[in-house]
Amino acid sequence: MTDTMDITDYLAQGGRLTNPANVPTRYRAELMKIMATFVDSELAGAAGFADVINAGPGIKERIAAARIVLEKTDNADKVLKLMGEFGANTDRYANHHPWSDRLPRDTAPGTTRNAHDMRLSVLNYPLDGWVDAVVMNMLMGLAVGVQLSEFLTSSYQPFAEAIREVVPREQRHTELAIEGLQKLINEGETDAVTESVAYWWPRVSESFGAGVSARSEALKAMGLRSKTNAELHDAWVAAATDSLKSLGLDRPA
Repeated sequence: MTDTMDITDYLAQGGRLTNPANVPTRYRAELMKIMATFVDSELAGAAGFADVINAGPGIKERIAAARIVLEKTDNADKVLKLMGEFGANTDRYANHHPWSDRLPRDTAPGTTRNAHDMRLSVLNYPLDGWVDAVVMNMLMGLAVGVQLSEFLTSSYQPFAEAIREVVPREQRHTELAIEGLQKLINEGETDAVTESVAYWWPRVSESFGAGVSARSEALKAMGLRSKTNAELHDAWVAAATDSLKSLGLDRPA
């Protein structure tokens, strides 16, 4: 960045920041929200899958669930370290929330549990057995893939680099879920899978938030986002619809 260019203009033109020292106050606040949402969601997701490891019908399935727990926790740690560079108390952070807490199963989609817990709203709902866990992992995994694509070009370069390491892991989690669903369908669990898809579809959908907002435009100007929530949601709907179709399933009405 040249000495004569305003940092706002620098970011608007695609500039990159590389350390906390030259980050403006508003930018820092928004970046920390994004990173906290990622960390909280990964820790909450890991906690949810930890509870269903032993529900896996075989060793392979239990290994897959355990791998998801391990890697989501490690993903959170990568970004939490970046938050620590901005002054976050990383030792306290991981133990600050009961990550396994969930709302009642029949709570309406989009409900948040705790204003200080930044996890995506879909992660406030409990898993109901193995089939349900696999369905949720597929639908949410596709959503995560869409959402993380935004951060690969983040104007805060260390965050973009961390996400670049996370993406292949999350893609593999989704692939494992699709493989698991195909196996369940082959074993005659189609009705249970369909019922679970109907439950999780609106809850994953709500995790994308409002379609267009003043905040999303501000984030775009800072280089922290490039698409609206509506655009990300539409990309997820297309990906999820295609994945369900490949399994011989229809998306919920």
